[in-house]
Amino acid sequence: MSEAKSSYHHGDLRATLISTAMGMLERGEPFSIRAVAREAGVSATAPYRHFPEREALESALAAEGLRNLREDLIRDRALPTTAEELAEFGAAYVEFALRRPALFRLMFGNECNTDDEERVQAAAAVHELLTAAITAVFPDTDPLNLALGGWGAVHGMAFLYLDRKLTADSIEEVALQVRASLLAIFAAQPLS
Repeated sequence: MSEAKSSYHHGDLRATLISTAMGMLERGEPFSIRAVAREAGVSATAPYRHFPEREALESALAAEGLRNLREDLIRDRALPTTAEELAEFGAAYVEFALRRPALFRLMFGNECNTDDEERVQAAAAVHELLTAAITAVFPDTDPLNLALGGWGAVHGMAFLYLDRKLTADSIEEVALQVRASLLAIFAAQPLS
């Protein structure tokens, strides 16, 4: 019996479908619910118990991607206390986008399904982390507006690199540019 079918009988069909769809997405294979079912080794109708339409499956993938992004942001680092450490968060965000471009585009390419509580919670956890990081480094500013501005900067840079409007020879070079750009923003002072 295949692993997918074994997992299904243990009540893990949803997780198996998400894992299968994630693999197909990241390999660049177009997927439908039926194609995911076929790849997972389950009946063509089995996924519909968990995902009534493709958008529900995509929303589950986006939620998983948001959780993965948050894990990448906190992996091997404490909450930032300096602008340099905060710039590391930005670099990690862009590196995630470049390492997992299909998932990143899926996460942010469609309108957020606010009816999907799992996705809403995953997005909120990322936003809370970024707001806490901003507040720790810039305690005397409006953390929500600064977090939104910082997110816009790194998100924009991620898509500029993904769309090849900006180029670099390596992911390390991208990270250096992201850090330098964010530090320039953080240090900027208005003319007196």
